[in-house]
Formats: sequence, C-alpha cells, structure tokens
Amino acid sequence: QVQLVESGGGSVQPGGSLRLSCAASGRWSRLNAMGWYRQAPGKQRELVADITSGGTTNYADSVKGRFTISRDNAKNTVYLQMNNLKPEDTAVYLCNAEVKFSSSWSQDYWGQGTQVTVSS
Repeated sequence: QVQLVESGGGSVQPGGSLRLSCAASGRWSRLNAMGWYRQAPGKQRELVADITSGGTTNYADSVKGRFTISRDNAKNTVYLQMNNLKPEDTAVYLCNAEVKFSSSWSQDYWGQGTQVTVSS
C-alpha cells in the first residue's frame, strides 16, 4: 500500500512563505512524477507544480517565480517552497504521485491535503 503524507501547511500573511513536504511510503518499482495540486472552495482542483524523477519541473503560470518544487529521491519526498504568498493562493494543497508497479501498471496516489491560508 502506498501512502503520501503531507506537512507544512498553515496560515501566513500576504508576502509570507511556507514550505510543504510530502513523503511517500510503500513498495513500488519506480516513483515517477510527483506534484502538488490545490483546490479552493467552489473551484476545481488545479495543478500547481510537478517534477519528474529526473528533476524536470512544470509550474502553473500563476505561481511561476514564486513557488519552487523539488524532490529528494533518496527520501521519496517532494517539497514545495512557496514565497510571496497571495490571498488567492489560499486552498487545500494536495500531493500527488505516479507510482509504477510493473512495466504495464502505474497508478496515481493522493495525499490527504494540507490547508494553506493567506490572509492579513
């Protein structure tokens, strides 16, 4: 069984910073892309950033230049450094991982989510 456990959410003022972490545990052949999504009340879930096992990154336009995604493959952990936070960044942030079990079987997993609130 694969589990993703997030940490690091909280409340900050506009312009502040937070760092999210997501640790994956379980058994697999390969941990492929990992990423962060967010969902605000009344809105659809959206991709924030993702990173391949080789380190290639991809960001939503709304967070480019402010957020940085990274991963530690030895620790099976992905991070999201969020700087210059804005009220519109307020959402539940969810970790996602594509887990490969065999040459013909891969599956997506989600964490439980962590709340990020940006407010003065």
